[in-house]
Amino acid sequence: MSQESTAHRESPQGLAIETANEAELRAALEQAFDYRGDVTLTRKDGTKIEGYVFDRQTGRSLADSFVRIIPADRNVKLSIAYLDIAGLAFTGRDAAAGKSWEAWVKKYMDKKAAGEQNIELKPESLD
Repeated sequence: MSQESTAHRESPQGLAIETANEAELRAALEQAFDYRGDVTLTRKDGTKIEGYVFDRQTGRSLADSFVRIIPADRNVKLSIAYLDIAGLAFTGRDAAAGKSWEAWVKKYMDKKAAGEQNIELKPESLD
């Protein structure tokens, strides 16, 4: 993905998706993989798993496609078949929102235009 397309992309933070078909589910899980915060996956049996999606394996069908997630409440890596997922929500803070190169340059230029000297831009805390 180009720098420009990621800079103008809106964060899905707070969005909840209940999947109606295979295409929607695949698109939502791709978005979850690109998201830099926790998501909550709802399984078809009603159980929920909140955590960070760090990988996905897409196959020809939902049964042979898997999402890999690190749950927020334990230090394990789970694989969940797409077929078992009923929906997902972008529940965690998007750590990458507003962190584009363009946003950094704008902050720098604003401080410079205000006459600040020795400008030092530090990253925000992820907490």
